[in-house]
Amino acid sequence: MSEHHHHVHHHGEVSEKTVGYLFVSFLINMLLSIVEIVGGIIAGSVSLIGDALHNTSDAFSILIAVLAFKIGRKKANHKYTYGFKRAEIIGGFVNLILLFISGVYLVAEGIGRLIAPEPIEGEIIIWVSVLALIIDAATAKLSHHGSDHNSNMRMVFLHNLADAFGSVGVIVSGLCVVWFGIYLVDGIVALMIAAYMIYQSVLSFPRFVNILMNAAPDDVDTQKIVEALQTLDGVRNVHHLHIWCINEHDVALECHLEAEDLQLVQAAAKLLHDKFGIEHCNIQVETNCQNVCCDL
Repeated sequence: MSEHHHHVHHHGEVSEKTVGYLFVSFLINMLLSIVEIVGGIIAGSVSLIGDALHNTSDAFSILIAVLAFKIGRKKANHKYTYGFKRAEIIGGFVNLILLFISGVYLVAEGIGRLIAPEPIEGEIIIWVSVLALIIDAATAKLSHHGSDHNSNMRMVFLHNLADAFGSVGVIVSGLCVVWFGIYLVDGIVALMIAAYMIYQSVLSFPRFVNILMNAAPDDVDTQKIVEALQTLDGVRNVHHLHIWCINEHDVALECHLEAEDLQLVQAAAKLLHDKFGIEHCNIQVETNCQNVCCDL
């Protein structure tokens, strides 16, 4: 048996400067959440508190991203042989659950306000929300660094952008109270923010579960991979095929090829890399009770 190991990495690395931007965004968002919660309690606005809950969830998302980038750079060891790349997925899943719980809580509060509207201080809501809008826009700008080549960074950017739109909704709620004395809008805006939070968590749930359950990526067709491997000259059969995600980006594969030429393992690994973008391969060639493994 002979072994060959080769790893290729084509995903953009997140720079220390970008991670610094993220951490600044986290601190600003946490400060904003405190201001919004205090303002919401004083003003009696559930929509402002709801925006604070959403903003707090996104702040922790940013912190999780920062920790994930730091932890993900740790080298693999004898226990964590794949390294620590899945830390980001685990953290994201925890954050998703918290986002869903916050959304359900906000639904209950919003419905309560629709059934029994309470007077709220529109002026406080407006001023706090204007401050929130400015900070949300600033943090969206900060998190925009690196979002073009890293999907995790892009999600952080989009969440901050959504926070800015949420702040606009709360401002509208405050204006309706000040100009028209309509208190129902506070509950309506709270339900809109809750709907967005629940929608985002439910939408993301299958992706996290699939990764944690070692499912094949949605954009990978297992049958096409088998057919492609069988087109290689000398390959008689492909079996024991497993495909799974190490993290959001990296896909791993292992399989057995029945063939006469042991060197086919190199051709198979190159095919998987070039045609399907699979970098982590463990291919075993079986011929006359001999085998050779390749990890590309």
